[in-house]
Amino acid sequence: MLLEEFQNIVNKKYGKKISDCDNREIYYAILDLVKTKTSEKEIIENQRKVYYISAEFLIGKLLSNNLINLGIYDEIKNILKQNDKNLSEIEEIEPEPSLGNGGLGRLASCFLDSIASLGLSGDGIGLNYHFGLFKQKFEDNLQKEYKNDWIEKESWLNKTDVVFDINFGNTKVKSRMYDIDIVGYNHGINKLHLFDLETLDENIVKDGINFDKENIEKNITLFLYPDDSDEAVRLLRIFQQYFMVSSGAQYILQEEKRKGHSLKDLYKHICIQINDTHPTMIIPELIYLLMQEGIRMKQAIDIVSKTCAYTNHTILSEALEKWPTEYLYKVVPHLMPIIEALNMIVCEKFEDKKVHIIDDNQVVHMAHIDIHFGYSVNGVAKLHTEILKDSELNHFYKIYPEKFNNKTNGITFRRWLLSCNNELSDYITSLIGDEYKTDSTKLENLLKYVDEDDVLQKIDEIKSEKKKQLKDYLMQTQDIQIDENSIFDIQIKRLHEYKRQQMNALYIVYKYLQIKKGILPKHPITFIFGAKSAPAYIIAKDIIHFILCMQEIIENDEEVSKYIKIVFVENYNVSKAEKLIPACDVSEQISLASKEASGTGNMKFMLNGAVTLGTLDGANVEISELVGEDNIYIFGKKSQTVIEHYQNKDYVSKDYYKNSPIIKEIVDFIVDEKVLKVGQKENLERLYNEILNKDWFMTLLDIEDYIKTKDKVFDDYLDRKSWLKKSLINIAKSGFFSSDRTIAEYNKDIWKLN
Repeated sequence: MLLEEFQNIVNKKYGKKISDCDNREIYYAILDLVKTKTSEKEIIENQRKVYYISAEFLIGKLLSNNLINLGIYDEIKNILKQNDKNLSEIEEIEPEPSLGNGGLGRLASCFLDSIASLGLSGDGIGLNYHFGLFKQKFEDNLQKEYKNDWIEKESWLNKTDVVFDINFGNTKVKSRMYDIDIVGYNHGINKLHLFDLETLDENIVKDGINFDKENIEKNITLFLYPDDSDEAVRLLRIFQQYFMVSSGAQYILQEEKRKGHSLKDLYKHICIQINDTHPTMIIPELIYLLMQEGIRMKQAIDIVSKTCAYTNHTILSEALEKWPTEYLYKVVPHLMPIIEALNMIVCEKFEDKKVHIIDDNQVVHMAHIDIHFGYSVNGVAKLHTEILKDSELNHFYKIYPEKFNNKTNGITFRRWLLSCNNELSDYITSLIGDEYKTDSTKLENLLKYVDEDDVLQKIDEIKSEKKKQLKDYLMQTQDIQIDENSIFDIQIKRLHEYKRQQMNALYIVYKYLQIKKGILPKHPITFIFGAKSAPAYIIAKDIIHFILCMQEIIENDEEVSKYIKIVFVENYNVSKAEKLIPACDVSEQISLASKEASGTGNMKFMLNGAVTLGTLDGANVEISELVGEDNIYIFGKKSQTVIEHYQNKDYVSKDYYKNSPIIKEIVDFIVDEKVLKVGQKENLERLYNEILNKDWFMTLLDIEDYIKTKDKVFDDYLDRKSWLKKSLINIAKSGFFSSDRTIAEYNKDIWKLN
């Protein structure tokens, strides 16, 4: 009996009754209970196994997710309620693991959940970052970065006895493996293997997130993506990536030997999915290790080429990693002969220098290694994959058409509905049963209720409750007061120019100036942002600064604040997303068409009944096809038009500024005296000049259409029945975007585990 088992744990730990424990004690007792229940589950075994290697695993808090997947969430919730305890409050005690930053890491975590939930054998391989990216704080309307402590004595991390030597030229360090159990929904368990530096010294971090970048023996697993603004940190990135892949490769081969498998048959027993280019060095590292085992280079290359598969997550050229050979000689000199040999093989086969691994400037293109010496290359949305095939990777597609395939991203419905919006999931279950929890396509059964007023009214009541919960949370955590009856317009994602938070900010300027002219919104609007900028990304930090300045200006303007409000959620993470997404009315997905590989936030918002305002970019294309044009708001130029602008180099932002009084007025406001009074002149002028003279991601190309479409969104919101129909249709059509579906496709087409 679970109650008796839980009480025994509480007695053993604290010598108390459940009702006498504080929330922190209850949290650690549930942690012990979950670990006990997990240990009773069997490790999933198939004929083959996948290792999913990624620089990020943004797993979020695990308590409620594990309780759901173990099938004891409701029982624990009731036990606590009977003892005057609130599970939601106890969940707040759990620190959020800082093992990722954005969509790449969140996707990797969703995939691990689905791999286990489908009963597939697959482990994650990554790094155990002690401080993650950073903890974001706002000071003087600027982003400030501080270390983000999250590792506690009692946690989901399980220290193992697995230790490896990692050789960097003349330097040798040790890695130790820590495991986090990945609990499948109604299935067994897999593992997330996180490697940590044995000699790591947290004390070398001084003054925010500054530390000695050259002290490799103490710093490798301190931070995710250290600021890469100088050579020392760029070298550290390579040290970090090699530390991950060497640890992972050694572990994989150790496991294969333990199972009695011949390393010459490696590809028959495992596959390695390389998540973006950060883990690319696992290809030459595996070749190196196989050669150490007595296998000739040619055969080792053949084995590894049949073992590794590559997922491309970007169309942005700067995100396709390239490292100077001199850097690699400094960090991994023993791999350079192999990389050069791989390049020689390519050069002998293909004259086209665009597909060579090492270019004329002696720069190594990591993605080229993945494509030539892996057996699969996949994009992560239909549009993304087509762009890769038609333009960005067209030279490779012509060579290897059989390698290219699409795997549209997905999300774990159990976390993004059952866990963070159990009010909605309970109601859906009452309408259509619970089959959708394992077969998300069953959500389509909701469509039969689309004209039933009582169902639409209940959907509205649930949304209102989630908005009230978000209001209370923001008041408690940031002392921010919001109107839960306003429209919640939300843009939460990594801060990057291509995601165009600056365009959203300019719309707010437009709305502010309209109010000043006496043109008032028909309904109050709350504009909510959540985003971190990379520490060295100057323009992205300037965008944050401008939004925070506008927040202050509006807050202190009685005339305007009655109608619009800006909220910038500090230190945005998975836990905060779990509160923001269920409360959202309008989902901002406004990246420049052709630049977002997929997006997964768009799917989470859709699942929770928000209506998308977006460009035809990434998975927005597939969302639009599923829900129909009446249930999504699309604006902006299409991807082909944007691609042609880049090819022809004919986009001039200043022309749009000169030819449009509206654009001129809102762009000029960035350096208006009202903004300069609350902001930093240097930051604001730099952002103004960037948009006016460069605008690489074409904000001004789409801004007028964005304004027109967004005004229509807010007008349409007032027709409540029509809006709620849109909301219900979005929920019903979201089933395609389950990561269970995505992983089933990976397994069928690439991994073939069973």
